[in-house]
Amino acid sequence: MAEQMISLDEFWTLREQFPIIDARSEGEFAQSHIPNTFNLPILNNEERVIVGTLYKEMGSEKATLKGFELVGPRFHLIQKEALKKFPEKKIIVYCWRGGMRSQILSWLLEMVGFQVFRLKGGYKTYRTYTFELIRKDWNLIVIGGKTGIGKTRILKELKAYGEQIIDIEGLANHKGSSFGSIGQPPQPSVEQFENLFAEELRLLNPTIPTWVENESRKIGRLILADRFYDQMIQSPLIDIQKSVAERIELIAEEYADLPADELIAAVKRLSKRLGGLRTTQAIEAIEAGNHPEWIANLLIYYDKTYEFDLDKHEDDKRIHLDLTGINPSQAVPILLKTKTKFYGKHANKID
Repeated sequence: MAEQMISLDEFWTLREQFPIIDARSEGEFAQSHIPNTFNLPILNNEERVIVGTLYKEMGSEKATLKGFELVGPRFHLIQKEALKKFPEKKIIVYCWRGGMRSQILSWLLEMVGFQVFRLKGGYKTYRTYTFELIRKDWNLIVIGGKTGIGKTRILKELKAYGEQIIDIEGLANHKGSSFGSIGQPPQPSVEQFENLFAEELRLLNPTIPTWVENESRKIGRLILADRFYDQMIQSPLIDIQKSVAERIELIAEEYADLPADELIAAVKRLSKRLGGLRTTQAIEAIEAGNHPEWIANLLIYYDKTYEFDLDKHEDDKRIHLDLTGINPSQAVPILLKTKTKFYGKHANKID
């Protein structure tokens, strides 16, 4: 059965029906890939270097022959692995540009009865799309507030209510502070983060406001695209306020059960900003299991940092909203009413 070349537009529909194979090397795949994709390299990392070097020095013919020499003995293993993992024998394949590697993989799979859909332009076409999507114009409304007001919980309640949201910290696997990586999976690469980000954005209506949490440009080791970050800074911001006691309680819920040594390491990373005495007091409180004490200690630093970041947003686009004693579910209608002050009632999907 001949392979079928598909466009990116066709890809979005077909990937809901068929699994996807990335034919690039394991190193390329680890750096970034289309989400929910299985890696079945035609050339592994070492082989790709050999063939690439030969292509530059001797030309395409020599490189092609060397490539087949290297991968040929593995043809049957590639076929067996595909048959084992995808017994239904219907698959989408891609490589970097939709060229030789995905073409070879397509040929190998067709030989054992697969129906193959090959993505035109390969991963490069997909990556161009995700790169550009993040840098388009978006209507945003930003949830701000000092550490511990429960911004992520509020976002989830807004989503459950039918609002458009992007959980940037969830995509980044980081909560945006020195403590943000504790208990989280490893962060993706910047490129993979943008792929994941764009996958969320493509499901949204850009004409309807999307809720996001107020973020710094840098989240752990990831950096937000300049265009999207600038839009966040220029967008309306609702600065949520809660009592210190509520904030300490929420932070304790999220961090109290985490390993003490990791909490201490996070405090030490802030030692230059906290000062010697405050650092020592926080570490001693963690070792003693006195979570309210070390959290209150660090909030002094984080509150000052937040005030500095808040000043980046224009005064006429900021609203301060006291939600003391109000849980995230109860906060949703209040937030929706506040949103209409910026975007009008038509902005609410549910009134």
